[in-house]
Amino acid sequence: MAEVLKLTILTPDREFYKGEVLEVITDSIQGNITILPGHMPLITTLKSTDTRIVEKSGKELKAFTSNGILEIKNNELKILCDVCEWPGEIDLKRAEEAKKRAEQRLAHKDGIDVKRAQLALNRALARINLLK
Repeated sequence: MAEVLKLTILTPDREFYKGEVLEVITDSIQGNITILPGHMPLITTLKSTDTRIVEKSGKELKAFTSNGILEIKNNELKILCDVCEWPGEIDLKRAEEAKKRAEQRLAHKDGIDVKRAQLALNRALARINLLK
């Protein structure tokens, strides 16, 4: 078993993270997933969540990751997502307002895109949970 994973997290705007890590914990659409060195090859869809990264040094980092794709192969882990933010980059007030708007839309489903409103609610909740 290899000792570390090479993790790269990319968004359309930036290379969010690149480094050697011991562990990554995130949420796929099938549920919580922990990736350790030596993990079998896998491609899965991710949902908006707080992702935990344990660096080679043992330092633990947390970040908001939006919906995306995770690929692990030969101890190289790639996460491609629309948005990724460190806790200090998240505006709690804005996230709480987004949560409230999404809940209001879902309460009055007439004429709205329910899936889009649910995704907005999930993003807001993941950001809020990361900060609490």
